[in-house]
Amino acid sequence: MTETAPTAIPPSAQVTLADGRVEIAPGAPAPSGPYANEDLLPVPAAKRTWTTYNFSALWVGMAHNTASWTLASGLIAVGMDWKQAVFTIALANLIVLVPMLLTGHAGPKYGIPFPVFARASFGVRGANLPAVVRALVACGWFGIQTWIGGEAIFFLAGKLIGDRWSGAAHIGGYAWTMWLSFAIFWALQVAIILRGMETIRRFENWAAPFVLIGAFVMLWWMSDQAGGVGPLFDQPSKLGWGGDFWKLFWPSLMGMIGFWSTLSLNIPDFTRYGRSQRAQTLGQAFGLPTTMTLFAFLSVLVTSGSQAVYGEPVWDPVQLAAKTDNVVGLIYALVTVLVATLSVNIAANLVSPAFDFSNVAPRKVSFRTGALITAVLAVLIFPWRLYSDPQGYIFTWLGLVGGLLGTVAGILVADYWFLRRTRLDLADLYRAGGRYWYAGGWNWRAVAAFVVGGVLAVGGADFHPLVDGRPIPALSPLADYGWAVGLGTSLVLYVVLTLASGKRPAAA
Repeated sequence: MTETAPTAIPPSAQVTLADGRVEIAPGAPAPSGPYANEDLLPVPAAKRTWTTYNFSALWVGMAHNTASWTLASGLIAVGMDWKQAVFTIALANLIVLVPMLLTGHAGPKYGIPFPVFARASFGVRGANLPAVVRALVACGWFGIQTWIGGEAIFFLAGKLIGDRWSGAAHIGGYAWTMWLSFAIFWALQVAIILRGMETIRRFENWAAPFVLIGAFVMLWWMSDQAGGVGPLFDQPSKLGWGGDFWKLFWPSLMGMIGFWSTLSLNIPDFTRYGRSQRAQTLGQAFGLPTTMTLFAFLSVLVTSGSQAVYGEPVWDPVQLAAKTDNVVGLIYALVTVLVATLSVNIAANLVSPAFDFSNVAPRKVSFRTGALITAVLAVLIFPWRLYSDPQGYIFTWLGLVGGLLGTVAGILVADYWFLRRTRLDLADLYRAGGRYWYAGGWNWRAVAAFVVGGVLAVGGADFHPLVDGRPIPALSPLADYGWAVGLGTSLVLYVVLTLASGKRPAAA
C-alpha cells in the first residue's frame, strides 16, 4: 500500500529570504513522521551562523593532519621528488574544490545535511544507499586516523615511561600497550563528539593554527638535522619527468582527489550552518587548496630531509618524531599529531556518518547514536592493515574510495544543478508520497547511474593488499582514472535516463 504525505505539512510551507536562503515558513509545523528527526531537520536561517573564518578554520584544521602529511610524504616514498608531489596534490585539490562548492551550495540555501540532500535525487528511502556508502567510508577513515592518534600516544608514553611500556608483550603483532593507546584515543574522540556541533566548531578554531605551527617546527628540526634546507630540496626524483612519472601521476592524482571526495559529498553537513553562500564559498576556496598545498609542501620537504638524514624516506610523522632524543621536542611533536588527528577525525569522519546512520532510521538513531555506530565499525575494519603500506594506502584505499564517491557526486550535481536549477521543496524531502518519493521511495535512475558508474570506476582496480586480483580485468585501463570516470559516467547517465523517461524533476 502506498504511503501518503502527512496532511499537516503542506508542500508550500517554506519561505525564501531576501538573500536567497530558504527555511520552513514561520508558524508552519516542522516536518515529522518516519523520515524526520531533530538532527535531520533544516537548520533555521537564524541559526546558520558560520562565517568565512569558521569554514576556513574548519579546512585548516582538517587539512593539517597526519593523514594529509602521509598523503604527501607517501608520494616521496613511492619515488616522486618534492616538486612532483606538491604539483600532484595542488592540482588534485583545485579539481575536488569544484564539486565541493557545487554540493555545498545546498547547505546554506536550505539548511539540510547530506543524506537529506541526497533524497532529492535518490528518493526519500533511496538516499540511504549513498548515505551508507559514505558512512562506511568514513568508518574506514575514522579507524585509520584513530590508529594514528593511538600510535602518537604509544610513542609519547614510551618516552615518558620507558621499556615497560614500549617493550610490552605483543598481541596480534603489536604491543598490548599500543592497543590500549588506540582505545584511549578512540574514547577521547567519542567524548568530544557527544558534546555536539558547537563544541566541534570551537575546537576547530584553535586547533588549526596550533597544528600549522607544529608543522613548521618539524620542518625547522629536520633542516637542522640535515645541515640546512639545501638537502631537503636536493633529493632527486626516482622517476624523472618522463613516462615513469606520468604512469604514476594519474593514479596518484585520483588518489589525492579521493582523499577529499568524501567531503565533496557531505560538505552540506557543515555548510548548512553557513551564514551565506559567500561565507561557504570563500571559506572553502581559501581553506582547502591553499592549506593542503602548504601542508603538502612542508611534509614533502621534511620527508626529503629524512631521506637525506636516515638514508630512506620516513613517511609516517609519528615514526619520524620518535627518532629524536629531545624529550621536550618529542612531546611537542606528538601532542601536535594528537590535536591534528582529533581535528580532522571528529569533523570529517564522525559528524557525517552520524547524520548518515541517523538517516537510515531517523526515529531510532540520533546524531549521537550514529556517532557511536561509526566508532564501533571503525574498529572492525582493521585500520592498522590499511595504514601499514603507502602503496595500498594511496592507490587501493584512496582509489576505491574516490571512484565510488565520485559516482555519487556526479548524480548529486546533475540533479541539483542541471535538472532542478537548485530549487528544492523542503517539506517533500521528509514526506512519503511527495515529489521525491519516486517508486516506493527509490529513484531507479539514480541507482542505475550509481551502479554503472561505480562498476566502470573501480571494477578494473587492483584491490591489493586487501584482496588479490582485479574483479573485471577488461576495465583495468579505467582504473587509474576512477574518480573522473565515476563522476562523469554517473552525471551523464543520470541526466540521459531522467530526460529519456520524461520524468524531468519539477522545480519547487
